[in-house]
Amino acid sequence: MKVTTTWKEAMAFDCTSDNGHTIRLDTTKENGSLDSGMNPKKLLLGSLSGCSAMDVVDILTKMKVPFSNLSVVATAEQTEDMPKVFTYIQLEYACKIATEHEDKFKRAVALSMEKYCGIAAMLEKHCPINVTTKIIA
Repeated sequence: MKVTTTWKEAMAFDCTSDNGHTIRLDTTKENGSLDSGMNPKKLLLGSLSGCSAMDVVDILTKMKVPFSNLSVVATAEQTEDMPKVFTYIQLEYACKIATEHEDKFKRAVALSMEKYCGIAAMLEKHCPINVTTKIIA
């Protein structure tokens, strides 16, 4: 696994993976840049929620549970002192799924967080990750 991060201008960088996918990292205009991309900590939250969401889709598919509209909202608080690190992370999973499959949905989320999501495993060593689930009507 390899990613190359290249400075573009101001505080903007392009991160390109070894298979050619590129994302923009940046900060806000108030912080002296272009606001042309996601900041690194928000990207980390996106990586966590994306990793876990992929697990949940895979697990529900293997369980043969029909679903749609899966989303994960990730929020975090961080310290005021440098380096500013997360003190906790909250993940809120929402999915359009029949109520009779709610237990399977919760199980899929739990399996992701406890067994499969490597990003969660790494981040949990630093701060707690709290999880909630809800069914979308």
